[in-house]
Amino acid sequence: MSAFEWQDQDLVLHLYVQPKASRDSFAGLHGDELKLAITAPPVDGKANEHIRKYLAKQCRIAKSQVLIEKGELGRHKKVRLCGPLTPPPDWDWLTG
Repeated sequence: MSAFEWQDQDLVLHLYVQPKASRDSFAGLHGDELKLAITAPPVDGKANEHIRKYLAKQCRIAKSQVLIEKGELGRHKKVRLCGPLTPPPDWDWLTG
């Protein structure tokens, strides 16, 4: 498994989520997954909603284009970003 993969215009991310972090950011790799630190707590779906909002804003897409395909209730998530999308410049791991 790869931490991310392109499927046509969609980008599929395999994430390990760290809730209640001091700031939102990607924090490198965690095994075969990308580690995503988010400020939201893992309560009542707040973390999932925060992930959707954060990734949508980063890629300049609508929240409805960010789909959590697996892992709604856990830290290990498979997230699809439905394209076309514009990854931020600091996402250099996408190209290298």
